[in-house]
Amino acid sequence: MSSQVMTKAKPRMNKGWLFVTLTCIMELVWVYGFHAATAPLHFVLVAAVIAVDFYFLFRACELLPTGTVYAIFAAAGTAGAALMDLLLFGGSLSFAKLGFMALLLSGVILLKLADGKDDSSR
Repeated sequence: MSSQVMTKAKPRMNKGWLFVTLTCIMELVWVYGFHAATAPLHFVLVAAVIAVDFYFLFRACELLPTGTVYAIFAAAGTAGAALMDLLLFGGSLSFAKLGFMALLLSGVILLKLADGKDDSSR
């Protein structure tokens, strides 16, 4: 692979990870918004946040492997919502929930490692 191609790929990948980070953050914002919304305008704002969230998700999928992006998006949303429930809404955390969140995190890490191996063989 030429150095010019590698130079272009690196910023593209970094931008992709920026979009992954933004979509994960926005997902947690709209989850919180659903909990806090009390008026029709609040739900309109939540819908706008969801639209922005999906924009970031689509952009991330353009730049990175879709399976990896979606796995991280889903895992961050699941674990983040469970932690928000615990820390902000007075929910409980069982060993089972903690174990499944650890399993999600392990899966995302292993998926990323597998994608890295696929990229190096090209």
